[in-house]
Amino acid sequence: MTSFGYGAAAYHSAGMPDPATVPGAYDGVLWRRTLAYLFDICFIGVLWVFLAIAFAVLTVLSLGLLGPLLWFIFGLVPLALAYHTVLLSSPWSATLGMRMFDVELRSVTGERPDFLQALAQTALFYFTVGITCSLILLVALLNRHRRTLHDMLAGTVLVRRFPVPR
Repeated sequence: MTSFGYGAAAYHSAGMPDPATVPGAYDGVLWRRTLAYLFDICFIGVLWVFLAIAFAVLTVLSLGLLGPLLWFIFGLVPLALAYHTVLLSSPWSATLGMRMFDVELRSVTGERPDFLQALAQTALFYFTVGITCSLILLVALLNRHRRTLHDMLAGTVLVRRFPVPR
């Protein structure tokens, strides 16, 4: 089992750091997660503006033929889904905002999420937040690990990033 950077005694049977043994793993995770997501939204917005400019140029150059196809394939939702999925499955297992606020996503076994787990976590996030108008995020206030519903369904946990001892 991979370490989160905490000692082996900090784990319980699910592999996640136990909040009673390692309270630092979850200190400030909720507000850090929120601020990280706000930063990510801004970054995705900037990416989307550049993408919109490129799409406009390609639409004009193709005399309008590529316009509908480009907007359908590379719209805002696929951009956000790709941004989160690719970065969460990267070696850092964190988006740019999460890296700024020292949090990272891990599977409940302590390992970095693979591409499919990151995709499931991201898709479940957008689906559950979309159908409940973000109220589902309040679930994080009701459990010790501060996990949201999409974290539970995808088998992930968000923890503070600590240096791994060598």
